[in-house]
Amino acid sequence: MILRTHDLHFQGISGVIAATTIESAGEIALIETGPGSCRETLLTALQSHGITARDVRKVFVTHIHLDHSGGAGWWAQQGAQIYVHERGAAHVIDPARLIDSAARIYGEQMDTLWGDILPAPKENVHALKDHDTIQVGEIALTAWDTPGHARHHLCYLTGSTCFTGDVAGMRLADTRYLSVTSAPPQFEPDAYLTSIDRLLAANLTELRLTHYGPVTDVQDHLTRYRQRIHEVTELLTHWHKAGRSAAEIAQQYHDHEQALAQTQNIPPQAWSKLEATNSTAMCASGILHWVEKQARRNGAG
Repeated sequence: MILRTHDLHFQGISGVIAATTIESAGEIALIETGPGSCRETLLTALQSHGITARDVRKVFVTHIHLDHSGGAGWWAQQGAQIYVHERGAAHVIDPARLIDSAARIYGEQMDTLWGDILPAPKENVHALKDHDTIQVGEIALTAWDTPGHARHHLCYLTGSTCFTGDVAGMRLADTRYLSVTSAPPQFEPDAYLTSIDRLLAANLTELRLTHYGPVTDVQDHLTRYRQRIHEVTELLTHWHKAGRSAAEIAQQYHDHEQALAQTQNIPPQAWSKLEATNSTAMCASGILHWVEKQARRNGAG
């Protein structure tokens, strides 16, 4: 088996979104497509290894957020088979609602950020459940249902390697700071912690992060990330109970995370990359969305 990490240079930024190819016994699969805006970068990277789009017959996406699967429809239209969580399959076949939702957030930046988001032929889309296994050459990829970041989230395991999507957070190469991936509207900390505990129990030797690249200190990474999820949830719950506005919470979250990153020797250019691709404002919004739902459920606001 040959694994290759391909830097998609999202918005001209290196080392923030990865796609990975798996080559086994003459078969080539792609893990994550990235957004449509990065398609030419990905195709060029594949070509540098002698791989054409027609060589990729299977494409696995961890979830349907556009930075992970925005290009899936295009690959399906080239004849590739797309594998996706059963909750996300319909949105790959018909991305209209996904596009509409994203457009309300990103407005005029939509095309620049995400490029074209094409529908996939229904016959090319395969809805996966927990433990479903797909063969790629001589190796098997097994889907694990891993909610917390999103309810339509899968990890893919082969041997002791796991392709984690967003469930193991964002960590730039050669750094230790862990950025919690918590975009609205489906951040759910209890489910998140359960998913991480599942990975911790699996005795993995390698994580392949979409954001970004291989991680080999697996137990330390997952243990620290578990604590991070607990920490940010507690922080925002406290700030919300204290009556802070959403704008105040977003600013406090930014300041807290930047200070934490600085204590872990994150250079300014790395912090800029994190803010450009997993902004603290977006993350705070996702966590606060959950906090507010809990407060309403408990009759506290």
